Amino acid sequence: MALIIVRLVFLMVAAGLGVQLIQSEALPKEPAWIPWAAFLGVMALAVGTITADVLVKRKQLDVITSVYVGLIIGLFLTYVIKLALSPVLPKGDSPVAVWTPLLLGMVLCYLCIAVLMQTRDDFRFIIPYVEFAKQVKGLRPLVLDTSVVIDGRIADFVETRVIDSPLIMPQFVIAELQNIADSSDKLRRNRGRRGLDVLNRLRADAHVDLQIFDRELPEFENQQVDQKLVLLAKHLDGKVVTGDYNLNKVARLQNVGVVNLNDIANALKPVFLPGEKIEVRIIKPGEESGQGVGYLDDGTMVVVEGGRDHVGEPIAAQVTSVLQTSAGRMVFARVEGAGDGGRSRRG
Repeated sequence: MALIIVRLVFLMVAAGLGVQLIQSEALPKEPAWIPWAAFLGVMALAVGTITADVLVKRKQLDVITSVYVGLIIGLFLTYVIKLALSPVLPKGDSPVAVWTPLLLGMVLCYLCIAVLMQTRDDFRFIIPYVEFAKQVKGLRPLVLDTSVVIDGRIADFVETRVIDSPLIMPQFVIAELQNIADSSDKLRRNRGRRGLDVLNRLRADAHVDLQIFDRELPEFENQQVDQKLVLLAKHLDGKVVTGDYNLNKVARLQNVGVVNLNDIANALKPVFLPGEKIEVRIIKPGEESGQGVGYLDDGTMVVVEGGRDHVGEPIAAQVTSVLQTSAGRMVFARVEGAGDGGRSRRG
């Protein structure tokens, strides 16, 4: 309601300015349509401004602040340099005296705005109600890896609303996805296109704070994509979201936080205790003599002692141990006797 009132007041002010313009001596009175055209032009400008404000739904305070702080600094520098050049500039209304400050102001204002917009995340700058901070305020940002975007589970995970952290998508990861999507290999091309589809899905979700990081930091020079991800996460004081085992190791070695989707998926899988009974279909022989290998519905691998003779058959097995790694979970079991009873869990 307050915003509607502000817009109505703005239209009233525009109408008042239009009336003053009609009554002023700045416009010729003849022909009669000129004053009314000027009035309608002022009102059209006001309506266009409000329309633009309504259409731009998502406004970033740091971008707006960069613009007006850059303008203030640029105008101040222009004034200072004009004073410094006044002894050498021609006096009076000569073209050099008039146009030099204007051109200088245009260049300085642009440079100040551009520098502030490109470096607003690198320093802390506080004025009333506005703060630029090096790190994202609130929760630590999550930097997405190429593998986790191609995997696609990140979109489902975010849609559960478990995490509220902003998601950072580096431009160099998008470029890598585009290269994969343009590959001549059909499998790689499909993987790249799926990654781009996942990004579009995240960007279309109004509840997801997805930000594109399109800057090239000096430390990125001559670095591989994985190393760039680690450096960017360190720069933003964030975490890397990945499913890549090697990147997981590299990030931890450099004291960068990691969110491994495989670890999350494994943590949500059912827990099996030694002695518990499960039912699994043997898919293939194992590496060791007498072993058979099967998989549960959630993808957990089950290695069954004595299961080699039951390939293609569902069997009841008793859990002997469980091995948990970042790459996944493996359950070791042995074939249960035909007369064994007890509780079972279907895979």
